[in-house]
This record gives sequence, structure tokens and C-alpha cells, in this order.
Amino acid sequence: MNVSVIGSTGYTGNELVKIIAKHPYLEISCLTSDNYDGQKYSDIYPPLKNIVETKIISNDWDYVSDKSDIVFLCLPHAASQKAAAFFHSKGKLVVDLSADFRIKSKEIYEKTYNVTHNYPDLLTEAAYGLPEIYGNEIKQSRLIANPGCYPTSVLLAVYPLVKNKFVDEKYIIADCKSGVSGAGKKLTEKTQFCEVSDDFKPYGIFSHRHGPEINAWLNEISADTRVIFTPHLLPIIRGIESTIYCKSDKNENEIRQYLKEFYRDSFFVRIMEKGVTPRIANVSGTNFADIGVFKEEDNLIIVSCIDNLLKGASGQAVQNVNIVMDFDEETGLI
Repeated sequence: MNVSVIGSTGYTGNELVKIIAKHPYLEISCLTSDNYDGQKYSDIYPPLKNIVETKIISNDWDYVSDKSDIVFLCLPHAASQKAAAFFHSKGKLVVDLSADFRIKSKEIYEKTYNVTHNYPDLLTEAAYGLPEIYGNEIKQSRLIANPGCYPTSVLLAVYPLVKNKFVDEKYIIADCKSGVSGAGKKLTEKTQFCEVSDDFKPYGIFSHRHGPEINAWLNEISADTRVIFTPHLLPIIRGIESTIYCKSDKNENEIRQYLKEFYRDSFFVRIMEKGVTPRIANVSGTNFADIGVFKEEDNLIIVSCIDNLLKGASGQAVQNVNIVMDFDEETGLI
């Protein structure tokens, strides 16, 4: 299958290129970037010398469409709307790594991102690309909205418990931390080394865009659910750790066994044994999500760790393609 990556030189784009380069059924067709038009990809990312020597082109969508079966969009939020609609209209399998099709409600999307959504019909058509939960919908779709990194970490941990009424859906607190790569490659004052190193801080309190995404999908199964979500910036490159506080009248072993059963066919979700705490170091550079369960009286704490660039972005995007194309889910990802 011929694959193109629109916006290939950012962090998620680079991770996609590395995965596709080793995927037995995918072949790189076009890599685009307006900033590096005409340069070889390995000149931008020297570790890929002799592996990916493809010449980068500008974002010529007609040319890309002619050369592609599958198109990954690694564009900023709002910028993907038109691109996704274009390639979808050409019959391509489109995987959008932006937030433009993650939220079904046009009103919630517009309020969250402060832009108009010009393709509301595609909002309802797009599949939410969380494979372990929405695999059937993904299988049938030609437009996949890859989830946000924080929502992936949180939803994998609490979605089954909310669905089966194992927790009080009105009391869920998600205290989440991410490496700096989650902010993207574009330099800002807040992500400079001197601002991040030797520090640890919350940001986007009650205003981070992933909060509405988390709640929107939990509200699909329980309308009263509200997660209080606070992200923090870790002075590391990659990885997400979410500590999630809930109330539950179930015992710890029952909860752990239920999660194991829920994810029994999900290769990339690993439920930790009693007393084992998930760590970013154990998932960094992988497509795994590690989930640990801890209980005292009615207080339930769930710890969920992923790599924000892989399970939280590019790895999950390829996992979604594997599902649509009927490849083994782990193809190219281990």
C-alpha cells in the first residue's frame, strides 16, 4: 500500500515515517513539508540515512492523492479539516492526527478550538481511533480521527469501568503529566530547555483542549460523567503518566480482573499485577499502554502510562490502519 505523510517533519510525522519504513505492507510514497521542500528526508533526520532517502515535496494534494492509497495528516488543529475532506473525497484512507474530527459535536468542537468546523457531515462519519474500544467502527471507516495523547491514556484506564458502573462517574480526577514533545516541534518560550529543565508545573487548568474530548466520549456511555482533568509538563522528552482518582465499591482484585478480561484480546494494553506501578520508562519507545490498579477503602487509584508520540499518536495511527487493512494489529509496531 502506498502511503503519504502530510506534515512529515514534525515529531509525530517523523515517528510515522520510522514505523512505515519498517512496516512490511506499507511503502512510503510522498513526504510533505512546506518548510523543507526539495530536501531529502534523511538530511532532516540523519538517523534515517540509507533508510529513508525520499525527497520532501510541498503540500501538493493532487499529486499526493495520485500517488497514495493511505494518507496520514500531521497538521495543526483546524488545518486538517480541508485536507481530510479533500483526500476523503478522493477515496483515500485518511488518518488525521489533529483534533479536527475527534469530537462528534460541532458545537463542542467549535467552543473548544474557537474555530468553525466546515465539514460537520464528516464529523459524524469519522471513527474515533482508539482501537481497543472502537475497533469495529474503525474497521468500517475511511476517515479515522486519531485520539489525543492524554485522552488515550485516560480513556483506556476508565472507559471500561464507567461502562460497567464500577466507579462513581461523577467523581473522576485525572492528574496527568506529559513530556515536552507533546507540545510539538515548533519552539515556544514555554517549551525552551531553560524554561522546562529543573521544573514541573500544571498548565491549561480547566481549559486544556483534551478535557472536552475525554468527557465527550465518556458521555456517550454515561451522560452524567465528568472528569476533572489537569495536565502537567514533565522535564522529559516523551511519555505520559496519568494518575486517576475514583470512588468504587468494588474490590481491587475484581477491578483488575475485569480490566484484564476487557482487554484480553488487546495486545497493546498491559494490566499490571497487584502492587506493580506502571512507569513511563517501560512504555517509552513502544505502542503499549500499561495500567495499574490500587484500592484502599472506597478510594480507587488507576495509573496509566503511554508514550505520547506512539500509543498517543503515530503508533496508534498505524495500529488503526492495520485494523482497516486486516493486518495483524501489531504489524510494524514491535
